Amino acid sequence: MIVTSTGIIGGKIQDQYGGRGTQFNENGIPTYSLPFKIEEAPEGTVSFAVILEDKDSYPVTGGFVWIHWLAANITRNELQGNESQMASDFIQGCNSWTSIQGSRQSRELSSFYGGMTPPDQAHVYELHVFALDSLLKLQTGFYLNELYHRMEGHILAQYTLKGRYDKM
Repeated sequence: MIVTSTGIIGGKIQDQYGGRGTQFNENGIPTYSLPFKIEEAPEGTVSFAVILEDKDSYPVTGGFVWIHWLAANITRNELQGNESQMASDFIQGCNSWTSIQGSRQSRELSSFYGGMTPPDQAHVYELHVFALDSLLKLQTGFYLNELYHRMEGHILAQYTLKGRYDKM
């Protein structure tokens, strides 16, 4: 399985997908989601799940990885930019903007893409895409641990695409 994104050029995530973009929610969180395309999914793939995370956030947050986007039950092989805000054919989980460090944004507002705003230095972001043999029994606003529990035993393939977003 191969995953590519027109939003990552030369290893760099383009400005519009983070804090230098132009689309934000009422709390100032970037909402214009990263596009991606999946090719060569394994036979038997029924759906895809996505985790967009920032492991470089660990020292900034005081000990945890920042989750920017969770999505599941994606039944097509391509998402365009900003589909987190517009699409209704997949479900989305709760990102880290709902945490104490994210000013405890509501779970409702945090159940979308919440873009990159690295405060200290350039961070590397990882888009993990999982090919699954089923749809997952999850509700909008699910948490990362719920996604991992539901995916257990259903992962056919996994691909990680990385990109850097420069300091704000």
